[in-house]
Amino acid sequence: MLVYPSGQISGTVGGGKFEALVVADAQESIRSKIPLLKTYPLREGEPDSFGAICGGEATVLIEPQALREAVFLIGGGHCAQAIASLAAQCGLSVTVVDDRGELLSDLPPSVTIVSDVAPPAFIRSRNWKQDEALVIVSRQHDIDREALAAALSVPAVGYLGMIGSRRKVQMVFDRLKDTPGAANLDRVYAPIGLDIGADAPAEIAVSVIAEMLAVLRKTSGGHLRGHRS
Repeated sequence: MLVYPSGQISGTVGGGKFEALVVADAQESIRSKIPLLKTYPLREGEPDSFGAICGGEATVLIEPQALREAVFLIGGGHCAQAIASLAAQCGLSVTVVDDRGELLSDLPPSVTIVSDVAPPAFIRSRNWKQDEALVIVSRQHDIDREALAAALSVPAVGYLGMIGSRRKVQMVFDRLKDTPGAANLDRVYAPIGLDIGADAPAEIAVSVIAEMLAVLRKTSGGHLRGHRS
């Protein structure tokens, strides 16, 4: 059975509650990028029984596909949706965190939507990795500030960016300069993206993803024309 980040599946391991548990564990394995060998009891009386009465047990190997870089977006507005869609087209693992899940129905099915956890709690709960990007593009500067405050305490994230004008960025930074983690403000890419004169959401998405990939892949992001032989 193939399990996609959204929870959609191809194939089956039998259906019912057992399959639902496997899907949930597979989604967590995709997020953590850690394989899992797990036995599910299909009989009553076991400490971790989930109500199955058919007898026996099933052992499942959950093996996440070797994914490319992952991007986690705080916010689900126009810019966030444009970034999410383009990142998915680039083959990246994409997660969008926003409490307005109904606004995100048009995103590609491979995009994971988190609408039941506040951004700071989500950020603090993850074991971040160097090939992951956290992009803060919410609808309110208060949400951005709270998310950034949480992000400053997770130095393992490979790329950390926040959208906003220079004035807004400076105001947010000023509010955070006396907080724990303030020393990490200098690693925040804000205003976010490469300077390509971007204006529309699709252009902003190109700018942000180009900068993000350059940072994650440790390249200069400069012109290629100087490398001609």
